[in-house]
Amino acid sequence: MEQEKKLILDVNESPKRIGDWFILALQHVLAMFVACITVPLIVYSPYVTASGGNLAQAMIAPTLVSAGLGTIFYLIMTKMKSPVFLASSFAYIAPMESALALGVASGSTTPNLWSLPVGMLFVGLIYVLVAALIKIFGVGWLNKLLPPIVVGPVIMVIGLSLSTSAISNLTTSVSTNEYNLVSLFAGLVAMVVTALCSHYGKKMAALIPFVLGIVAGYLMAVVLTGIGYYGCGSEYFHIVDFSPLINNFNPTTFRSFLDYPDFLFLTKNSVSLTWPMVGQVALLFIPVSLVTICEHIGDHENLSEILGRNLLEDPGLTRTLIGDGVATSISGVFCGAANTTYGENVAVVGVTRIASTKVVLLAAVMAILLGFLKPIMCLVMTIPGCVTGGVSLLLYGFIASSGVKMLIVNHIDMGKTKNLFVASTILVAGIGGLALKFGGTSSSPMITITSIAVAMILGIIMNSILVEKKKSKGEGENAESVSTK
Repeated sequence: MEQEKKLILDVNESPKRIGDWFILALQHVLAMFVACITVPLIVYSPYVTASGGNLAQAMIAPTLVSAGLGTIFYLIMTKMKSPVFLASSFAYIAPMESALALGVASGSTTPNLWSLPVGMLFVGLIYVLVAALIKIFGVGWLNKLLPPIVVGPVIMVIGLSLSTSAISNLTTSVSTNEYNLVSLFAGLVAMVVTALCSHYGKKMAALIPFVLGIVAGYLMAVVLTGIGYYGCGSEYFHIVDFSPLINNFNPTTFRSFLDYPDFLFLTKNSVSLTWPMVGQVALLFIPVSLVTICEHIGDHENLSEILGRNLLEDPGLTRTLIGDGVATSISGVFCGAANTTYGENVAVVGVTRIASTKVVLLAAVMAILLGFLKPIMCLVMTIPGCVTGGVSLLLYGFIASSGVKMLIVNHIDMGKTKNLFVASTILVAGIGGLALKFGGTSSSPMITITSIAVAMILGIIMNSILVEKKKSKGEGENAESVSTK
């Protein structure tokens, strides 16, 4: 495996200056922030805390802390050889919502919170089991099950399936939740500045394009909000919501500056979890864990191409899976969400060519501190979705393009009908949203296998049943005679 571009900082290297180290780590935090906090905002939105507060807002800080703790465990498990950041997974949103509703009366705002740590424990066990099988039987069977013609299109689906989220954030107003051209403009500023800094930037500017892009987009959003909304009174220009900062200091107390997160294991507002429910939780989470294992492998193969070394061999897929799986179980206890490898941060490594695991380690520490430092967290929460949406256009596109690159690097011949059928099945099923739902109702199924999982399964099936046809001697001679005419 050869590197197309020399890394500026390799895995075992660190920045020479503390200031550079800090800003490079901050870039990773900003890259994952919006996606990380989106999971609790979606999953916990119908429920309240024991004191009657908004549970979704209360679980943001625990989710950030869990991401940092999970990443640190992963880095230790992989011997600081894999620059991966772990944070909350979108793949588990559907089973989390179903698990929270187990045993909950209609219209109740008290969730079944304890179902989530149990579900994440099952996920961690599956990861460890697969890791053990790889340790015993090697990785050959997995390579046959998931060859590049399957993994490449799956990576493309992962990136492209996130595109709707990026576009929604880019074009939606924070105040009216409707299409907004002002939001679009601010987001495009963030996107263009990021691309310009990455392509033309010198020295530090080329290393932190995402930080500079987000700062440029945020400043533009603040100016437009200040002039249009606060100056002229037009709601259409209200794209930055300063309420997290304002509410934090109204009234001003000690907790306005330093606060401890409301970790899930500290909460008392939950219905009881019964043994029959444990079985239902297992059915909800185990199928999805197989999908995220595929995402895990895809992200590590993608990162391997960037680094120029095979992470599946060193530190090894056994270590990376255990690091990811156990981190998910830990996260389940602290915030209820699963941890997973973040393609956004893999993209940051690919674009900046900064692969230092020490930078990722500092980013993990910063994520933990962010959960306790209330003013900083509130400030980051004022960054509008349109700004992160503009940057996400590049990040998610980079993920999808990495899938294409995998096909090219592995010399996959797309002229062969087998490869065409395998790739087309995965792409259409994944991007089209072909999910499998069992039990319950169509709107509230008991078990949901996500479109990425279905696409991967169909791809594996197609790759297995479509065997390459051997050319007959006559066909080969005819082909050669035609080519010489």
